[in-house]
Amino acid sequence: MSFIASSSSSSFTPGEARASHKGRFALIGLATVVAAVFANVLVYFIGGMMVAYDPRFLILSNVSGAVIFTLAPAIVAVLLYAILQRFARHPARTFTIIAAVVFVVTLIPDFTYTPTLPGSTGGQTVVLMLMHLVAAAVIVGMLTRLTRPQSR
Repeated sequence: MSFIASSSSSSFTPGEARASHKGRFALIGLATVVAAVFANVLVYFIGGMMVAYDPRFLILSNVSGAVIFTLAPAIVAVLLYAILQRFARHPARTFTIIAAVVFVVTLIPDFTYTPTLPGSTGGQTVVLMLMHLVAAAVIVGMLTRLTRPQSR
């Protein structure tokens, strides 16, 4: 019994702690990508109940667009946050600023280009903007909150 008690109270070596952090970050990163995609799929279907999606409007013609256009940026965001954690003095703040700028930039085509596409309607454009907002909120929220160092 004393062996179990003494082995459970031993501390990690720096290499083990780093590996543990990487594994934890990888799980949080994967969960972030899955949560962002799931949230936007949900927005897609709820939006479809409120706005009639025009089949000529290819962006929202089926759910695969929501999945693909959320999956790729979410993966890039996780990789960017991993790099910032390694090299930035304040990774959460830096990431949040970058994400806010990227969010604003992603809205530009929704106001300028999207209305010119065949089948585009104002309601569909609102759904797209909402999807940008939901993805940003999930990604920034999960990465900056769940990857904070755990207190012992």
